[in-house]
Amino acid sequence: MHQEIAAIPDGGVAVVLGTRPEIIKLAGIIAELGPKACVIHTGQHYDTGLSDVFFTERGLPAPQVRFAVGGAGRGGQIGAGLASLDEWFARHRPVAVVVQGDTNATVTGALAANARRIPVVHVEAGLRSFDKTMPEEYNRIITDHLSDLLCAATEGNVENLAREGIGGAAVIRTGNTVVEAVRAALPGPDRCRALLAERGLAPGRYALVTVHRPENTDDAAALRTILTELHRFPCPVVLPLHPRTLGAVRRHGLVDLLDGLGVTGPLGSAEFLGLAAHAAFLVSDSGGVQEECTVLKRPLIVVRRSTERPEAMRDFAVLVSPGPLISKTAAEWWKDLPGLHRRLARLESPFGAGDASRRIVAEIARRFGTR
Repeated sequence: MHQEIAAIPDGGVAVVLGTRPEIIKLAGIIAELGPKACVIHTGQHYDTGLSDVFFTERGLPAPQVRFAVGGAGRGGQIGAGLASLDEWFARHRPVAVVVQGDTNATVTGALAANARRIPVVHVEAGLRSFDKTMPEEYNRIITDHLSDLLCAATEGNVENLAREGIGGAAVIRTGNTVVEAVRAALPGPDRCRALLAERGLAPGRYALVTVHRPENTDDAAALRTILTELHRFPCPVVLPLHPRTLGAVRRHGLVDLLDGLGVTGPLGSAEFLGLAAHAAFLVSDSGGVQEECTVLKRPLIVVRRSTERPEAMRDFAVLVSPGPLISKTAAEWWKDLPGLHRRLARLESPFGAGDASRRIVAEIARRFGTR
């Protein structure tokens, strides 16, 4: 443990997180909770570019409690985090514990709270890929079945929970906090123009790409195929490299395939969203980008075997495995990008109106007495 507060405030809520997406999606809830929030960072993402910068960008205080589980495998992270959280919850009892999504930090927070009989609030409950090769699928299922308040973003998520016997008053449909997170972090027009100018990019004339999931980075053939396909795009490529991806590129001997691509380090949320909002199209294996593209009104190629966000696939995204469909889809979209962009601009995001954080915090207060 690196740092700890003396005590949790009266009626306080512990917010357990460990990765960049969790920080982004929980920022609105932390802000709404105000002094009632005690943020516990497990350290799953410990690189400054994947963690601290996102607290700074959103004007949030640093986490009050930090652990150091990063660098270990999945079992090691969950085991170390569970031991640390259990010890902390034995000395500090919040009225509820909030977790988000499907990371190792998510399931760790839920398990530790449940063991101490502290109510668990799961933000983004009910997502299912129905793909048991994904560790995240187990994290989602376990967390949902341990939770006392399940905040489902969409009607499809509510239905997934009902099929598993989870329903009634425990489940509320809230929309997804990603909507307000994107709106809050998206830079204004002047800053967006500057971001593009700094990189020599023209609006609507480049692709923004992220790759980080194990199914793509641990598989040398898959990673080689994805990078090769990027060279076939009809436009420049901006490729922010996750540390895991950079390590995989080096390990698999694929460094030469980065030549000619616009490789950068990890980007802050505002910079990424500014570039994404003006890209011709996006390519990613990220779950969060599948949601963000529906707010930004940009088409997305999802390079994965499966997705837990079918809502995005209806209008904004297509799901493809590593292969020639990546560049073929890009070429097809390129033929009439203005028309595609106009069509998407008229559509509403399936993930809600942008008030999820407020609704979730109000429900926590109503049920668990944080006021």
